[in-house]
Amino acid sequence: MPKTYSQIVLRERPIADILPNTFESETKAFDELNVGKSQALVQVTYLSLDPAMRGWIGNTRSYLLPVKIGEVMRGLGLGVVVTVGEGSKFKKGDLVSGRFGWTEYTVADDNTLEKISPPPGSTSLDFLNTLGMPGMTAYFGLHDVGQLKAGETLVVSGAAGAVGSLVCQLGKRTGARVIGIAGTADKCAWLKNDLGVDEALNYKSPAFREDFEKAIGYLDVYFDNVGGEMLDLALSRLNQKARVVLCGAISAYNTSQPRGLVYYQNLIFQRAKMQGFLVRADYADQYPRAVKEMAAGLADGSIQCKFHIVEGLQNAPNALPMLFSGANLGKLVVKVSDEPPRL
Repeated sequence: MPKTYSQIVLRERPIADILPNTFESETKAFDELNVGKSQALVQVTYLSLDPAMRGWIGNTRSYLLPVKIGEVMRGLGLGVVVTVGEGSKFKKGDLVSGRFGWTEYTVADDNTLEKISPPPGSTSLDFLNTLGMPGMTAYFGLHDVGQLKAGETLVVSGAAGAVGSLVCQLGKRTGARVIGIAGTADKCAWLKNDLGVDEALNYKSPAFREDFEKAIGYLDVYFDNVGGEMLDLALSRLNQKARVVLCGAISAYNTSQPRGLVYYQNLIFQRAKMQGFLVRADYADQYPRAVKEMAAGLADGSIQCKFHIVEGLQNAPNALPMLFSGANLGKLVVKVSDEPPRL
């Protein structure tokens, strides 16, 4: 075992963009990690980087309390059990997922850990994407909140991200016409050529607004990951009884003065609905059926995924802002350590 390990804590709350001094690294003595009854010592292998993290380090009312100054940065991750305490339901070598935070090692209560066993056609890393929070968010956001039906028009912002790319694929599996919006030509090409969307629009194109109206006409479901001007534009193109799924507002996370909406009255005129949701709070008891369907898609190749892997815990603070600049393609994760080989 090592003599020390590293963890990254919140140093100060950013006012706008995440800065180099937002976080700081700490070195801790390994022998301070004492494993108690019904606990396990976990070596973290991968950490998920998610847009919601920007909200966690703010100081505004939300669905979770803010990360405290000096506290290990919150985050979902994967790991391997190193040792267990008396009465633990886990054993050495078990692969587990949990809210470990930005650390190389952690002691966790059994009831905060979930043993993972990748089904055929998947890997443990899929539990941070297709079989994890992004996949569950895409599945229930589209099917339960959006209530997408075959033959309808689905528009997805942030379409090349972890959630957006899965929403696009689930939309095609449902039989909808799918238009994805992304910020580079490479992302648009991936959406169209690999994921099979009907149209992929680059929002940075000078002709984007014209392209948007021409490609979409009017939409039935808008799955919103970005908020701001994009959401407002979508509100201007609603069909009657359209559904707007509010999943994220990544364009507004780094500003103290988010842009307001102009076309919200169309929700009235078109008798449309706009709804937010929190997947873990609203649907955790229904995860098994979603995981089963998503795993089947991975196994038969009808659901694809792409990972953007950053090496080393020390690089997590510099990697997180990639989510807000659009520098990542696919699910952004940090590799903290090697995973033991599967038998």
